[in-house]
Amino acid sequence: MKANRENKLEERIKALTKFHLLIIDEMGYLPFNSEGAHCFFQLISRLYEEFSTIFTSNKFYGEWGKIFADHVIIVAADLDQILYHCTTINTRSTSKEIATG
Repeated sequence: MKANRENKLEERIKALTKFHLLIIDEMGYLPFNSEGAHCFFQLISRLYEEFSTIFTSNKFYGEWGKIFADHVIIVAADLDQILYHCTTINTRSTSKEIATG
């Protein structure tokens, strides 16, 4: 969002696309405000079909509307792009269960 306010969002997104894999950990831990949702949409749009992305989250896809402050259009567009070539792995376990094996 800072890059967006400084009119450097395109530059920041371009910097993130130099990596072969982008990992977005804890998706939904904190909600996005309107500006954050816009910035995230721009990033996902750039990554779409060209770069690999891993998301970790304890939220089901149906709950992502709450992450983006009910920005239904952004959520639908992001999920469409994210899920198009996606493999979803649901571990159905807690962090404690994963850590202790």
